[in-house]
Amino acid sequence: MEGALWFSIVQIVLGFILGIAVILLGFYVKNKKDQKKAENIIEVAKKDAEKLKRDSLFEAKEEIHKLKLEAEKEVKEKKNEIKESEERLLQRENNIDRRDVVIQNRENNLEERENNLLLKQKEIQEEKDKMEEISKRQLDELEKISKFTRQQAHDEIMKIVEEKMANEIATFIKDSEAEAKLEANAKAKEMLVSSMQKYAADVTNELTVSVINLPNDEMKGRIIGREGRNVRTIESVTGVDLIIDDTPEAIVISSFDPLRREIARLTLETLIKDGRIHPARIEEVYDATSKDVNQRIKEYGKDAMYQLGISRMDPELVEIVGKLHFRTSYGQNALTHSLEVAYLSGILAGELGENVQLAKRAGLLHDIGKAIDYETEGSHVQIGVDLAKKYGENEVVINAIASHHGDTNSTSIISTIVAIADTISASRPGARNDSTENYFQRLEQLEEIGNSISGVDKTYAVQAGRELRVMVKPEEVDDLTSHKIAREIKEKIESEMQYPGTIKVTVIRETRAMEEAK
Repeated sequence: MEGALWFSIVQIVLGFILGIAVILLGFYVKNKKDQKKAENIIEVAKKDAEKLKRDSLFEAKEEIHKLKLEAEKEVKEKKNEIKESEERLLQRENNIDRRDVVIQNRENNLEERENNLLLKQKEIQEEKDKMEEISKRQLDELEKISKFTRQQAHDEIMKIVEEKMANEIATFIKDSEAEAKLEANAKAKEMLVSSMQKYAADVTNELTVSVINLPNDEMKGRIIGREGRNVRTIESVTGVDLIIDDTPEAIVISSFDPLRREIARLTLETLIKDGRIHPARIEEVYDATSKDVNQRIKEYGKDAMYQLGISRMDPELVEIVGKLHFRTSYGQNALTHSLEVAYLSGILAGELGENVQLAKRAGLLHDIGKAIDYETEGSHVQIGVDLAKKYGENEVVINAIASHHGDTNSTSIISTIVAIADTISASRPGARNDSTENYFQRLEQLEEIGNSISGVDKTYAVQAGRELRVMVKPEEVDDLTSHKIAREIKEKIESEMQYPGTIKVTVIRETRAMEEAK
């Protein structure tokens, strides 16, 4: 048993050794095959590399040959271009040489002509000097013969020409005025009448006093108060004067400021209805009334803009427009007057093809300075211009404000339209209440202007100052000079006087032959 065991062990060991030997032999054989295969691959790779090398060298040679041919071709073309350029430059040089020769010949010809001209000018100057000498001798001979110097003759001729021209100018002016009047007067009257017919305004009835009716005479005593304290409080708070006289059941509020007078009137009416009249209550009612009137002022401004269809105006400027309701000029309500001017300006602008809305805006704002002229120094024209600039109004509107009284020249048709509409509104019957004193002063000033002209005998202001009739001395003034006098008077009236509407100047010249039979 032990021998068989050992035999088995030996067999296992020998089998193990034999298996290892077989495995090693297999690895060896495989390595040999892989080495041979690798050598074959390397050999093939070397052959392929040699082939690629040969092919690359061949392609490179072909590319070099091709590039060489192209370079030779390009060089040849460049040489041809250079040759052509050289030929063109050579031709240009030849042309320039020929031009130089031609220019040189022209310069020689011009120089020769210039020399000839100088010689001719010299000859002409010599002849001119001779002619002047001859003319001078002739003038000297003429002065000796006529016994007139040259200056005297010149003055005499100019005098004759001036007299003739003066008559011709006067005749021309007369004919031109007559022709222009035939066309302009008819057209202007037609436009103005048409505009005025389209707008109807009320006759002014604004005064400087307001009358308050009382329920009974006992109310007067309550308004006066103990020792007059209520009256003094009312007058000091409102800034108006209360006139309490013997008129039954009525008191009068007097003030030249319509706004103050209106606030005082409303305050008194409220106090009378309330029945409680004492200083503290007066001040309380006055404050409430002032706020209410300020609100009404804004409403007046908005209503004016609504009536005219004007939009986009600064709210502060709208409020100032509303204040015009409480301002008057010769008894004419300033806001009513501004609305009337705005309507007329819009109508005239429409007739002339101008901007209607801009004309209405300028007409509404033309007297805007009157709303605060009692608060600010300066004329209402300058104040109005400053306000319009402050609130960014159009330049046309600013110029219309500045020029509507002739203080500044008009720069647009709309400015002239506003000035015309302002005159129409101010001068229409019933528009304004003028004092008798101002009326007589205007008539006297008109007659003084007429009498100040040389050759005028007498002057009469007629038709309520709408016409000035001038009687001239027939022995001193001829018919043509009469037209010159009429124009001179018209210009003096325009430059020296302020007046509503227009003034007609009529110069009358007549010759009377008188004899007395005995």
